[in-house]
Amino acid sequence: MDEKKKNLLRQLPKMDDILLALEKWGVFSLYGKGHVIAASRAALEEVRGRMIKDDISPLSHSLFDDILERIEGKLCALSRFRLRRVINATGVVLHTNLGRAPLCDSALAHIIEVSRSYSNLEYDTDKGERGLRYNHVRELLCALSGAEDALVVNNNAAAVLLVLDTLAHGREAIVSRGELVEIGGEFRIPAVMEKSGAVLREVGTTNRTRLADYEGAISEQTGLIMKVHTSNFRIVGFTEETPLESLVLLGKKYGLPVMDDLGSGCMIDLSSYGLGDEPAVPVVMKTGVDVVTISGDKLLGGPQAGIILGTKKILASVMKNPLNRALRVDKLTLAALEATLIEYLHPEKAVQNIHILRSLTESLARTRARARKLASAIRRIKNPFLSVSLKHGVSAVGGGALPTREMETTLVSLRHAQIPATRLEKIMRQFPVPVIARIDGDEVLLDVRTVRDEEFPLLCREI
Repeated sequence: MDEKKKNLLRQLPKMDDILLALEKWGVFSLYGKGHVIAASRAALEEVRGRMIKDDISPLSHSLFDDILERIEGKLCALSRFRLRRVINATGVVLHTNLGRAPLCDSALAHIIEVSRSYSNLEYDTDKGERGLRYNHVRELLCALSGAEDALVVNNNAAAVLLVLDTLAHGREAIVSRGELVEIGGEFRIPAVMEKSGAVLREVGTTNRTRLADYEGAISEQTGLIMKVHTSNFRIVGFTEETPLESLVLLGKKYGLPVMDDLGSGCMIDLSSYGLGDEPAVPVVMKTGVDVVTISGDKLLGGPQAGIILGTKKILASVMKNPLNRALRVDKLTLAALEATLIEYLHPEKAVQNIHILRSLTESLARTRARARKLASAIRRIKNPFLSVSLKHGVSAVGGGALPTREMETTLVSLRHAQIPATRLEKIMRQFPVPVIARIDGDEVLLDVRTVRDEEFPLLCREI
């Protein structure tokens, strides 16, 4: 190391002096001593590393204060929430990276009510004895879906794992090759099946699987017949898929349970809104299928959960599986799910009160009117470098639901005379309440389909 670098390193303050100064600043009253010492050491190492790499200019008398500010910045960052609110202006309604479904107001209120005090989570107030946590939503799920029984675990992958482990552990599960998909986060259906202990029995081809393919695979080793929602994957053209109704009849013929991993969990018929591609859960249950698994945070619009619907016989076995305890949901999830399900008792109100359904069913005229309102509010900022306009576009459902369905929308376009779109989009992501938008050429686009009216003032203040 040359003499110049050695002289720079000699200017670094001693740890005792730093801690004494931080104590005078009142830092120790805000953070524990151990955290302050750790942040101080990290800050010193950063400055020392920059000195060694010649990545720092000749040091001035302010070095000591610079290091103190660096330490305070580290401590502030440590106590700042990492999981925080963002404004979703992407137009992807069920954006997995942004937390999928925002909860409805009644769900939020019920979470607060249940979490701020003790609750009857596993206590039967009528009998005065221990109860089951699943009973809080079981009756609602059965009434809304038409299922005989219901169980809730922590997500749909867990629901699939639990059912397979119960019904097909060490036995074969027959699945069409065209349904062996990979879902978000690189989770593959075959891998989930393998973890469950079920033996995968592929039938048919990628694009065509007939009833005869399923029947030809049935043997003494068969545990169940399984149908899988293909999430964002679709095969078009020369295709053939065996209807669920036919698989149900086949299962009854051979005394085998039939499972449908339905996925997104649409509880009401959305065909009147032009969204009839996704089968509604009650319609699926009417086929006589033995067990169905759905997500709570997709088209259902509730919290992350895996919902298992089916016959009393099968659900009784699933509930007794020791794996069920490892996958069970907590009181906050149950509170949010219960309140969300109650909204569905009045379907017309559910479409208005559940954020996901309201976004999906909003008309183009309504979206256009809201986009005009937001654009006018941004123009009132009177930034001479910022131009605002409207343009036609499309929104996406997201979350693996309705993968081929796009919805017309109106976008608010932002252009800055001195800042390129990529830089502007990055700046917006770094707002105190980050705004997540999309870029098209030299424009930053805000899709109001996923921005609520009450978020408009906040968005404008951020800009």
